[in-house]
Amino acid sequence: MLQTPGAMACALLFRLLLLMALAAPSQGNGPGPTSRLRYSRFLDPSNVIFLRWDFDLEAEIITFELQVRTAGWVGLGVTNRYTNVGSDLVVGGVLPDGNIYFSDQHLVDEDTLAEDGSQDAELQGLTEDAVYTTMRFSRPFRSCDPHDQDITFLIPEDDTTYACTFLPLPIVSKKHHIYKFEPKLVHHNETMVHHILVYACGNASTLPTGISDCYGADPAFSLCSQVIMGWAVGGTSYQFPDDVGISLGTPLDPQWIRLEIHYSNFHNLPGVYDSSGIRMYYTATLRKYDMGVLQLGFFTFPIHFIPPGAESFMSYGLCKTEKFEEMNGAPVPDIQVFGYLLHTHLAGRALQAVQYRNGTQFRTICKDDSYDFNLQETRDLPHLVEIKPGDELLVECHYQTLDRDSLTFGGPSTVNEMCLVFLFYYPRNNISSCMGYPDIIYVAHEMGEEASDPMEGMMAMNNVEWTPENIKKAEKACKEAQQMVIIKTIDEIVENTTGWISEIIPTPRGPCLESSGGKVAPQDKIPAGFRAAPMALSGSETATPRHLPLAALFFGQGALSWLLATLQVGV
Repeated sequence: MLQTPGAMACALLFRLLLLMALAAPSQGNGPGPTSRLRYSRFLDPSNVIFLRWDFDLEAEIITFELQVRTAGWVGLGVTNRYTNVGSDLVVGGVLPDGNIYFSDQHLVDEDTLAEDGSQDAELQGLTEDAVYTTMRFSRPFRSCDPHDQDITFLIPEDDTTYACTFLPLPIVSKKHHIYKFEPKLVHHNETMVHHILVYACGNASTLPTGISDCYGADPAFSLCSQVIMGWAVGGTSYQFPDDVGISLGTPLDPQWIRLEIHYSNFHNLPGVYDSSGIRMYYTATLRKYDMGVLQLGFFTFPIHFIPPGAESFMSYGLCKTEKFEEMNGAPVPDIQVFGYLLHTHLAGRALQAVQYRNGTQFRTICKDDSYDFNLQETRDLPHLVEIKPGDELLVECHYQTLDRDSLTFGGPSTVNEMCLVFLFYYPRNNISSCMGYPDIIYVAHEMGEEASDPMEGMMAMNNVEWTPENIKKAEKACKEAQQMVIIKTIDEIVENTTGWISEIIPTPRGPCLESSGGKVAPQDKIPAGFRAAPMALSGSETATPRHLPLAALFFGQGALSWLLATLQVGV
């Protein structure tokens, strides 16, 4: 046993679990003994203890360099968030005769260290000068030593887990732009990772350490609300347009992010470890515009409900932009939207975002009438959509719950529901989200139930007999109820306003291709194929059909599903 001295230079227990989901640029090989480590931070308010680190996801090796303003020995450790006992430490120092010592150890109790039977940390360098002691070493994410803490995340056996951690963005000496992101999913865990979101944190935020439930007992883990990138089931990498990027490295840019990973462990599998995350690519070659993301939709909790046994049920979330300039603290330029991400859970069948100007429907921003939970991806708009201050934005979500016999509530679980649209736009402002929900007390009264507060209103929905007539009645009441609109900035400033849902006028369909059915009847002179459908023109004019011969065109069921899922509407 090695007893820790009473006056130690530095005995540091650092919760390194937070490092593993860090988004990183592409890297072929892990950092060598002299290579530059890309990430760094001070670990104490006095700036005495400085840590650099880097990792190789393919080899599952992480490298640390600990620099402490001290002489003597230093230590770096991994602990869980509940106790220091059992912590995994690496200890090293320079002896008075110039020899060095280095050891992989663990904490037996609050005062006693013991050397591990298996030495899994590899020393790459240990020096001491008149000011600093610097120790550099590498170790695997997971070793076979029971005294080593895994630097990965153990997926709980619960159906749904929202795991959050706070991570520093790369430190750069001048402005850069993030221009691309892609998911990095651990092999065999793809079915468990439902979505990954990255939120920018205001620089004034006081952030916790470690990994915890995003929306659990500690509200600090739900800080930071401006989504800057996101991936969901079925999505792939996404590269921003050539003139747009996420700004990095200026005083106005975030220095930290919140990484949120939603795990769906429906089979309650034990012992599944994960180090999935998002990889960001950034460059010193600047783009013309700094981009932002605006989150729209139905404020998820606690008002959202969907009746069981519904062939169709619509939910609405309203956004009013009239307060954007006041909350932004500066004039808000017209928002130029270039892409979007749609998100519901398993009951979602269709979504659309509609824009209103001066009380009149102006355009459909984006729409998917064949929404597929397993194909959620960031999509480009066919052309830029401009949103002006004062415009209203309405999100409509279409659900089907024929396979359910109880109410579905809004919430984080995959069996709960969401109704969200993320708009990717430029130039960036400080507004992070703008979402609405209906007056649930009004809805309860319309359903013949007593309610004096929102909680009673939600509870009252359990008393309703959900016949087809009552389902339609509830949908109508939710649409006619006054909407509470909640607007939030990146610095967590919240303002409320109210509004009303406007009618959505269906977007007229453009020219289509009409199929003859793929069969040739005896009287047919032309081979089966596609031909342009007649277009109705003003007055007495008629369109002349155009015949397009079909050379060889076959759509498999999967290709057709993909085509339907990627249809975009922009007027």
